Amino acid sequence: MAREERLICPSAELAEGASGVRFTLVPGGAGGFAVRHGGAVRAYVNRCPHMGTELDWQPGEFFEESGLYLVCATHGALFEPATGLCVAGPCRGATLERVRTREDDGKILLLNDALPAPAPDDEP
Repeated sequence: MAREERLICPSAELAEGASGVRFTLVPGGAGGFAVRHGGAVRAYVNRCPHMGTELDWQPGEFFEESGLYLVCATHGALFEPATGLCVAGPCRGATLERVRTREDDGKILLLNDALPAPAPDDEP
């Protein structure tokens, strides 16, 4: 059975270079976040490739003070918002794990294929 797309937030909640929105990817599992940068929605798993900690220094605060880079609150790694590439810090050269979304009719939606496939015993 196909999974339905899931609402992350209304489009208006994501202003350019401002606070992001955290969301659950799978119950009891990793979370994700979405921000707006370069006019587009960028979404990633909220986990630094260095130590696996969440990036935001306060809930929804992913950008460093200039608004040019995403920052990991734990060790200060900087990531390009458009690609998730770490450009400075202990995980330089690594990337954040992208989460596929789409923006449609004033909504940010998590795409069906962005979620892990259910385990065989999870299927209805």
